[in-house]
This record gives sequence, structure tokens and C-alpha cells, in this order.
Amino acid sequence: MLSLDLVATTIVASHPLDAAAALAPARRGPYDPCFHVAADGSIWRTSHMPAGPVTFRITQVDARTVRCQAWGPGAQELVAHAPALLGMEDDPSTFTPTHPLLVEAHRQHPGLRIGRTHRVLEALVPAVLEQRVHSVAAYASWRRLVTRFGEKAPGPAPDGMRVPPSAQVWRRIPSWEFHRANVDPARSRTIVRAAQVADSVERLVHLDPAEAATRLMSVPGIGVWTAAETLQRAIGDPDALSVGDYHLAGIVGWSLLGRSIDDAEMVTYLEPMRPHRYRVIRLLMASGRAVKPKFGPRTPIADHRFH
Repeated sequence: MLSLDLVATTIVASHPLDAAAALAPARRGPYDPCFHVAADGSIWRTSHMPAGPVTFRITQVDARTVRCQAWGPGAQELVAHAPALLGMEDDPSTFTPTHPLLVEAHRQHPGLRIGRTHRVLEALVPAVLEQRVHSVAAYASWRRLVTRFGEKAPGPAPDGMRVPPSAQVWRRIPSWEFHRANVDPARSRTIVRAAQVADSVERLVHLDPAEAATRLMSVPGIGVWTAAETLQRAIGDPDALSVGDYHLAGIVGWSLLGRSIDDAEMVTYLEPMRPHRYRVIRLLMASGRAVKPKFGPRTPIADHRFH
């Protein structure tokens, strides 16, 4: 029987702390069954900790205080890890932007910290689902797979919330179930391969980010973009730049330079901002001034279910 005892803690930071900003990257679309924003602003989320499933609720008490409540077998682990999850281990003190837009965004969002979930596979699977497809299609695939194969969220979770499948479950999902979720064979094989080496994948949280990225990319089907998207969330790497993203270089170019640039130019332009290139992207998006002009019709959403 699952333990539903409440485990709670209150986190008080010495600096502004924005819980919503720290947790936002973990949300995979507006209907993510693992993420829910309540009417009172509190954030409900689920995870599969080493000790088992957990539901947790994050409530912003004031600018520097956050309350964390958790239920389920993984509750103790989650609560112990809550400070890192909220970005308390992130250090932006060496970040000194010079572009006026970034300077202003950094000033306006002092509580933005890069959180780390410490759950690599949970960050990796949705990143693989987002490879080479529209976000809306990837989100729908994630929602279908988690709803179908994830556990019911423990504790007083909002209706419909599910816990992401464990590695054991991911590697046993039949190919036709991935197909029904609109996931092509290349992506489904990558997910299964990663689940088969889940123990090694989870240990990447203890490595230097560069070494973690190299080892993650040794799994067939995982490239620079997928590794960056995973490590941004799992280990809170403030420098993990999503090179290869369909939109990112354009957004960076038009927002900061007033013109279109490609990936190579983006990497060159952001080089002086190491080790904070991902922080630059987060601040750019948070500023509300990220732009990319539209020059043509949107590409169609691929549907692999009828192939």
C-alpha cells in the first residue's frame, strides 16, 4: 500500500525566489498530466523518485519563502531535494550581461533561478518526443503515454494527474502503443534504449555538465539538442544551449541583434556569456520581448499513426 502521509518543509532563501519560474521548464504543454497550476497559484507536480512515486505541491508564500508539501513513497526524498528543485543551488553571481534587454530582464526577474530535478529519464523522454516535431504533437504524445502507462498520482492530487512511468515501464511499452501515441520508430527506439540504461543515465547528475552531455549523447538517437534540453532540467545546467532548435537561433538573432542568424552565429554570439547561455535564453523568454518574425505558413503537424 502506498504511504500517503504528508511530508512538508518551508524554504526561506536569502534572495528573491520565484518558484513558478524554476518549475516552468518541467511543464510539457498546457495539459501535462504531471503538472497542474491551481486557482490559488500553487503548483502541483508528480515525479518518480528512487523510493517511488510522489505528488508534491509548491506554494509561494512571499518573495523569499516557498512551502513544499509531498505525498507518496518518494515524499521524503522529494522534500530533501526541494531546495535544488527551486534553484537554490544555482549561482547567477558571475552573470554580467551587457545587452540592454538582458540587463533589464535580469533586473526585473531577480528570483529567476535554474532548478534541477535530479531525474534524468523524466527530462529525457519528453525531450526525445519533441525531436523534429511540433511542440503540440510532442505534448499530445507525452500526455497519451503518461496517462496510459503512468500511475495514479498519490495523495490529494488534482483529478487526472499521473506519475511518469518508471524506466521499467518505458522499456516494456510495445511499439504499437508508441505508434498510437504518434511517435515514430526512431524516437520510440531512443526512449527504450535510454530506459534500458536508466541506472547509468540517472548517475549523470553527479558529473560535470560537459561530461554528462558527452555520456548522454553516447546513447544512439540522442544528440546535442536533446542532451541540452535534458540537462537544463535534470541538473540545472545554466549553460546548456539548445543548438539545433528550429526557432531558437532566430529568436536570439531578432531579439538581440535585430536580424536573422543561424545556429553557428548564435553559438559565436553567445560564447562570451558562458557559463550562462541557457540563463540568457530563460531571461530572454521571461522578458516578454523575445521576437521572431513570421515569413511563411506554419509547417504541417506530422501524424505517424496512419503510416
